Amino acid sequence: MADVAKDLASGTVGGAAQIIVGHPFDTIKVKLQSQPTPAPGQTPRYSGAIDAVKQTVAAEGPKGLYKGMGAPLATVAALNAVLFTVRGQMEGLFRSEAGVPLTISQQFVCGAGAGVAVSFLACPTELIKCRLQAQGGLAGTSTTGSVVAAMKYGGPMDVARHVLRSEGGARGLFKGLVPTFAREIPGNATMFAAYEGFKRFLAGGSDTSSLGQGSLIMAGGVAGASFWGIVYPTDVVKSVLQVDDYKNPKYSGSMDAFRKILKSEGVKGLYKGFGPAMARSVPANAACFLAYEMTRSSLG
Repeated sequence: MADVAKDLASGTVGGAAQIIVGHPFDTIKVKLQSQPTPAPGQTPRYSGAIDAVKQTVAAEGPKGLYKGMGAPLATVAALNAVLFTVRGQMEGLFRSEAGVPLTISQQFVCGAGAGVAVSFLACPTELIKCRLQAQGGLAGTSTTGSVVAAMKYGGPMDVARHVLRSEGGARGLFKGLVPTFAREIPGNATMFAAYEGFKRFLAGGSDTSSLGQGSLIMAGGVAGASFWGIVYPTDVVKSVLQVDDYKNPKYSGSMDAFRKILKSEGVKGLYKGFGPAMARSVPANAACFLAYEMTRSSLG
């Protein structure tokens, strides 16, 4: 079986594991990120992650935590296949001979290259997911607010149809592409470098083939935490842009969103939902890398 096919299959399995484990955390992250800034004297809709969970479950039941999962599940094969396959192909370009491990710096570059490629698939997928996740918390917001206030979507395809019909066609699905690049390129570069680096730390050298599942889970968790640790503010900017009202936008672009969030909410505004994101990153990425490694190993 060719290496490309192995990476495609393994990336698909890893991505499915990541989404199933991490989606509820991601839902809460997006709800916290996209809730409008309260007027002076008023309290925000959600006081924190636990409150967002309670309100979501009370209003929509446990299934509300999995709202929007159809979009990433439908594209998980493409997203993770591209991520791991591009990374694998770039590793081949850097590797001087078969079996020779790359340096951590080379792994960093391979991760960055994979981040470029996956951004083109991640952006429309994230837009659909964010619209579905955020809409429950945005109902009732004024039509001049920063979000698609009263819009209700029936599912991922309904979001896609609405955007294509009313928000500039295919271009509308790529709203937030710039912050998606700013998230995926450095985030994946750091994640893959951290993953390989931590595996070598646990193994005591560059040969990590003897590591057990527990070690792979730890390395995957560290990798996921490193991803969000450095790119989280760009994810906040991406989310608010993607749920912004098309007809009455509050933000003219990424830098405008960054400045307005910083001005109205301070630095903490760029870290709304950071707790759920970090809580998600460890188990979700641990599941992803473990599933990837086990599938890749089983394929030879």
